[in-house]
Amino acid sequence: MNPIEAVLWDFGGVVTTSPFEAFRRYEQARGLPQDFIRSVNATNIHSNAWARMERGEIGPAEFDTLFRDESTALGHTVDGRDVLPLLSGDVRPKVVAAIRQIRTRYRVACLTNNMSAGHGPAMAQTPERAGAIAEVMELFEVVVESSKTGLRKPEPAFYLKACELLGIEPANAVFLDDLGVNLKPAAALGMRTIKVVDAETALAELGEIIGMQLQ
Repeated sequence: MNPIEAVLWDFGGVVTTSPFEAFRRYEQARGLPQDFIRSVNATNIHSNAWARMERGEIGPAEFDTLFRDESTALGHTVDGRDVLPLLSGDVRPKVVAAIRQIRTRYRVACLTNNMSAGHGPAMAQTPERAGAIAEVMELFEVVVESSKTGLRKPEPAFYLKACELLGIEPANAVFLDDLGVNLKPAAALGMRTIKVVDAETALAELGEIIGMQLQ
């Protein structure tokens, strides 16, 4: 087993609460099927409006139109402009504390699929929240954003870009993400992977891998 040199973190759904929670609240309020928005995102996963927005190929106005068309084709009309504000979650203090602890012994990086919407890399809805997010982002040695690189998870080149910037091999990294589809390419490259369903459970698993008692 290769020694671990770096811990790589997804942001939304790992460092912050999952946007899926906001999606479900939106769906419930409008009588939509549960996880309908996720089903739109999962259709034509590499070429749909979501993927193109994350790669920075289109802006919010075009995303609004294309997402509306895609959702309508699947049976329910959802405006893209309604979805964008749902993307920014709340910071998980225990995860941030763990990052602070880990960075004393390991290199840390953020690998985030994001969009050019809202304020800052986490698409915050207010400047105040963006400021709080910026403080967290400063903890990472490297931040790789899909909207700036033109690459996105689960494209293998996205993970390799992060490793290149850190100067490490994929086999020397642990990667945490809340989506299995994003973990599979990382594992195929040789990374140790952790699926974040419950943050405390994920941190306990990470602690075992890197030999740290995370508080």
